[in-house]
Amino acid sequence: MTEAPAAARGAPIPLSPPHLTGREGAALQAVLESGWVAPAGPAIAAFEDAVAAATGFPHVLATASGTAALHLAYRVLGIGPGDEVWAPGFTFVATVAPAVQMGAVPRFLDVEPGSWTLDADLLRRELAAAARRGRLPRCVVPVDIYGQAADLDAILAACGRWGVPVLSDSAEGLGATIRGRHAGRGARLAAFSFNGNKIVTAGGGGALASDDPVLIARARHLASHAKDPAPHYQHSETGHAYGMSSLLAAVGAAQLAALPQRVARRRAVFARYAEALADLPGLAFMPEAPWGRATRWLSAVLVDPARFGAGPEALRLALAAAGAESRPVWKPLPAQPVFRDAPRAGGAVAESLFAAGLCLPSGSGMTEAEQERVIAAIRGACRA
Repeated sequence: MTEAPAAARGAPIPLSPPHLTGREGAALQAVLESGWVAPAGPAIAAFEDAVAAATGFPHVLATASGTAALHLAYRVLGIGPGDEVWAPGFTFVATVAPAVQMGAVPRFLDVEPGSWTLDADLLRRELAAAARRGRLPRCVVPVDIYGQAADLDAILAACGRWGVPVLSDSAEGLGATIRGRHAGRGARLAAFSFNGNKIVTAGGGGALASDDPVLIARARHLASHAKDPAPHYQHSETGHAYGMSSLLAAVGAAQLAALPQRVARRRAVFARYAEALADLPGLAFMPEAPWGRATRWLSAVLVDPARFGAGPEALRLALAAAGAESRPVWKPLPAQPVFRDAPRAGGAVAESLFAAGLCLPSGSGMTEAEQERVIAAIRGACRA
């Protein structure tokens, strides 16, 4: 497909750009005037309080990234060489990468078609089989996908029978709910991301949250190079430089104040896509799980080439020609070269999602005219 000239496409429509509130500048200026620009000071505490209020977790540690939060979580859970860490295969590599770098062995489980999140029934069966083998995982890591929270109640029940801790990768789940409570609540630990493309952003950064103050205190120690209490630099173990900058914390706190509005807007974007494209054959939007309320951080669609008349890659190119960014859904981790030898259970659902799935422009700041351009490009790509 030949790419249309930029003038014909109009201004680019990114997949999920930052949406500023207008309060970030004043927050940054206040931090600069205070002199607290390092990973310390009142801005960090204010951000952690804001995350606690947004997630319902009483104990929060601000981190340099969502991946740093996951790495710290694996460390405080005592993950070591040879331990098995179970996660859905349908996720980003950061879910398991820190554990693998620590010597752990990932095992990938399939997701369910009704939510695109970890299949709790499969997990239950696999845990029972692992118990019979005498090799249970050291932790299970459900993942919130595209703003939809995994069914933690079922996952916690399955893991609780065998005493396996649950770490929720909620990098994509901020603002989502599970039966009325916030995404990640109930897990031993939950990791969040404030990357530039998330529903609210600090321009980077992450957070680790828990109901257990001891775990967060341990993670806080490791996040600042594991310095022992002493007037000089003394270390009984090695840690990391994983603290969040006060500048990022100031931006993140300003953004968190707008989280309810951002969720409402993303859901409205999704609803408009679903309504405007309902008559097209061969398109199916990501379902909303019965146990919760998704944020629709990204609006994802499945494309049936036989009925739509074009596949997801052809649709992606058509959107690119219209100046709109789209992206395939997650390629399953068992299909990644780095994990080709990793053990797995199932995978057909994740593979089918990757074969058909595409994430559409979903920014909360997208105008109706911009979304209409996207809709027109999708309709134009339909060859049914």
